[in-house]
Amino acid sequence: MAGTVATATRHPLAASPRAWAMLIALTFVYVINFLDRQLLGILAKPIQDSLHITDGQLGRLSGLYFALFYCFIAIPIGLLADRTNRITIVSLACTIWSAATTCCGLAATYPQLVVARMAVGFGEAGGVPPSYALVTDSFPPGRRGISFGIYNCGPPIGAALGIAFGATIAAKFDWRDAFIAIGAIGVVTAILVRVFLRDPPRGATDPVGAAPTDKAGFWSTVGMFVTNPTLMLTALGSGATQFVTYGLGNFAVLFLMREKGMTLSQVAVWYALVVLIGMGGGMLVSGRVIDRFTRRTRTAYAAVPAVSLIVALPFYVAFVWTPDWRLALVLLTIVNAFNYFYLSSSVALVQEEVRPDQRVLSGALLLLIMNFIGLGLGPTWVGAASDWFKANGSAHSLQVALYTLTPAYLIAIALFAWLARRLRAEERKIA
Repeated sequence: MAGTVATATRHPLAASPRAWAMLIALTFVYVINFLDRQLLGILAKPIQDSLHITDGQLGRLSGLYFALFYCFIAIPIGLLADRTNRITIVSLACTIWSAATTCCGLAATYPQLVVARMAVGFGEAGGVPPSYALVTDSFPPGRRGISFGIYNCGPPIGAALGIAFGATIAAKFDWRDAFIAIGAIGVVTAILVRVFLRDPPRGATDPVGAAPTDKAGFWSTVGMFVTNPTLMLTALGSGATQFVTYGLGNFAVLFLMREKGMTLSQVAVWYALVVLIGMGGGMLVSGRVIDRFTRRTRTAYAAVPAVSLIVALPFYVAFVWTPDWRLALVLLTIVNAFNYFYLSSSVALVQEEVRPDQRVLSGALLLLIMNFIGLGLGPTWVGAASDWFKANGSAHSLQVALYTLTPAYLIAIALFAWLARRLRAEERKIA
């Protein structure tokens, strides 16, 4: 294996400046990644008005069609990244998804937009799994929770920027201009990443003996993942959580405008702040909480997400119910903060559970399972349910459709509780 493996004593909790530079750069790439991904949901209403598409078509466009490429292409890309330069993979992926985002702005029909969104998913599949491994190989155990907490601020920052700039551009010009402008920024970012970042040695921050001498095989890694109950419970619990977060997130702007009476200009300011403060705060706080409690017990990797979802559930129901958009935004801020505690926890657990040469592919498998369930099925379900309720006479079909996400909360809580029991049992065996 390339590079030397350092002992835990050589890697104190204070990470190097190079590690922080890597983290900041990858977080910015994740910002671009999520900005491109969320732009469709942010501009849902003007896109619907322009292309005359239903809630169901919008749900499939932002969910199933996107996820089919995003989830399954991540597997061969993960295998490739485990064996080649991970920085090159991230840069190339950013170029592809950014160019495809520009094509979304040029789409004149619904089928053209479907093809462009699939291409966005194809590109974005290569961004996150290699980044997970790069962060892990840049930060030692005990600092990975907060480092992933910072990295996972990419989605809220990207979503907030997309809301602020995308909605502003769409309000003043046209929704197509937002896609074209943001796609161009992504291409420039991809070039800078390839020029300035360097791939760290695999296993560089792990204790002695953690790094294998041989490269992991594809099927051996897949077999290890799907037969490991800890990894599968983590992925399934994350998937159930994402069923809620993507089902809500991809329809939140449309819901706020249609049911709560917000305008696109109001969304550009107030909803952007909700996402930034709620999601961003949740990511940062969850990272610190995970680092603090997992130093005492690994059970915290599962207990923290379970408790956070229990807290979020009543606020979610209240958000969907309240007719006032101002109160709705306050409630949604709380929901967003607690809905995303699971992400840094799940990523850190999976990355520490597997060998260094299995990290990218394992990260891709985690994304495959949780994103196919959450990203692929969540928005698709909400859109289809809204169309069904509308066809059966409901005057508030989207609101009723969002209520149907509540059982997913209970499933996610149960899965993370099951995982916590397993981790606790493993610790008792070791003790």
